[in-house]
Amino acid sequence: MKNNLHNRKSERRAQRAYAVFACLVAVLTLTVMPAMAADDPLAVVDNLSEFVFSLIRAIGLILLGWGIVQVGLSFQSHDPSQRSNGFLTLAGGIVITFTKEILTLITG
Repeated sequence: MKNNLHNRKSERRAQRAYAVFACLVAVLTLTVMPAMAADDPLAVVDNLSEFVFSLIRAIGLILLGWGIVQVGLSFQSHDPSQRSNGFLTLAGGIVITFTKEILTLITG
């Protein structure tokens, strides 16, 4: 008898917890959040451009670091083909890192 009463209490608690959870999900779903957009569409494009160029710069810095590692390993192992690949990766990393500055110089 006592075990049956304990099961009913735990079942009621589970139902209450489920009801509270369902209400919480419904309230969070139905709550309207205003979107804060920029007034100027060009500002949005500029922000996106800055984000893309920062990603490109990060990739360039990774390539620059990998090129330095390759050149260092080529000096250690006396491998000329690895050395040339390292210098090419180093040069590519420099170009990719400074892409934005190069484009602004070209476009004026």
